[in-house]
Amino acid sequence: MKKFECEPCGYIYDPAAGDPDGGIAPGTAFEDIPDDWVCPICGLGKDVFVPVES
Repeated sequence: MKKFECEPCGYIYDPAAGDPDGGIAPGTAFEDIPDDWVCPICGLGKDVFVPVES
């Protein structure tokens, strides 16, 4: 699964780790995260995330 980066703050969402504090279980693809989820660092929405090239 592809990782995604929050462009403004640099946070990397890694599907293997998920975001347990934000209610996202490990193994959850970015596309499957609810639309109301926000970056745990800066609080911006999914629309500011971009795919990270491996």
